Amino acid sequence: MSATVPGPDGQPRCGWCAAAPEFLAYHDREWGFPVGEDRRLFEKLCLEGFQSGLSWRTILAKRENFRAAFHAFDFERIAAFTEADVERLLGDAGIVRHRGKIAAVINNAKRLKELVSECGSFAAYIWGFEPGPGELTPPQTASTSPASIALSKDLKKRGWRFVGPTTVYAFMQAMGLINDHAEGCVVREEAARARQAFTVPV
Repeated sequence: MSATVPGPDGQPRCGWCAAAPEFLAYHDREWGFPVGEDRRLFEKLCLEGFQSGLSWRTILAKRENFRAAFHAFDFERIAAFTEADVERLLGDAGIVRHRGKIAAVINNAKRLKELVSECGSFAAYIWGFEPGPGELTPPQTASTSPASIALSKDLKKRGWRFVGPTTVYAFMQAMGLINDHAEGCVVREEAARARQAFTVPV
């Protein structure tokens, strides 16, 4: 797929957003824009875990169902889930019914509570792994990075699951820790401006 393709307005965009109609809005309004909200960060990391072995189109199509099933990714509530909740989720055809991935979300919610107690917020912790300018590769040429490897390793040390370096790299791309919009993509500069205006959580 080419680096950029013309969008409906004739402006160039990342080639991947032409793969499915619903990708355009996600690309233009979400992907690569910085996020500093704990719940949104947790949601995205969970959804990247669910995507493992599947396509993002599948997950994006089910995102609202995931939000309903997991109480808008309120990690305080998810951390209290019981085996009855696991069985409920395994019976929910609107989400990906994978016991290991469901159990990982519950486990990770518990680990997140611990992390927030230590670091103050998930956002402050996550943004501490933002790569510096010298660590960046040309857009869309990598699937992992030193920063994603470091974040993955630290999360695993803290007991998190389904947070491998590739999953974490995709999360960092989506949440704006990396601006991986293609050179020439009309949204690349918008994402860059959003990052400049963004106050990194501490």
